[in-house]
Amino acid sequence: MTQDELKQAVAVAAIQYVVDGEIIGVGTGSTANFFIDELAKIKHRIKGTVASSEATAARLRGHGIDVFDLNDVTAIAVYIDGADEITHSGAMIKGGGAALTREKIVASVSAKFVCIADGSKLVDVMGKFPLPVEVLPMARAAVMRKLAALGGQPKLRLKAGSDQAFITDNGGEIIDVAGLSITDPVALEQDLNQVPGVVAVGLFALRGADVCLLGTSDGVKTLTF
Repeated sequence: MTQDELKQAVAVAAIQYVVDGEIIGVGTGSTANFFIDELAKIKHRIKGTVASSEATAARLRGHGIDVFDLNDVTAIAVYIDGADEITHSGAMIKGGGAALTREKIVASVSAKFVCIADGSKLVDVMGKFPLPVEVLPMARAAVMRKLAALGGQPKLRLKAGSDQAFITDNGGEIIDVAGLSITDPVALEQDLNQVPGVVAVGLFALRGADVCLLGTSDGVKTLTF
């Protein structure tokens, strides 16, 4: 199966976790896009959605699915999103699509977090995928020095085909940190959360996934944490 076929398979499998009549949190990225397309087929069954990015909101609305501001909802039944890496304990690296801050917020208020990913994303130790860190622009250099002191190789994310910084939906910048071997993701997330100027860290360990639907050549495997 191709990677897209694996993503499609887990997107279909995730529909079983959609709660009828409730608000559904929806993530960002290529795998989440497959899920949005599947969700559109049953949009009459849900009250609406909360999106983790402007791009996701636009895709949802394009399917005629209601998108609510998080401030206007009191509960989210389930949050469904992909991951750049996920461990056997449900900790993740997210943020390849630059939506880590809003993804983290939506995940934090959701009753259940379902991760959908192809099998290549499952790892024993995270860090091969560079860790995204969203920062306030004025803090970029100071945060990069801190990340380098921790043994990482920080690099400012640029707009495609440009030498200008990529700007997130929140007006922040993204530092991608290579060279880390993340053996204690909870401790690292807590440490980086305390660095002045850091908006959010692409480590989802304090609030990791509850379920992971993993697309493999042998079908979709369900991991629970």
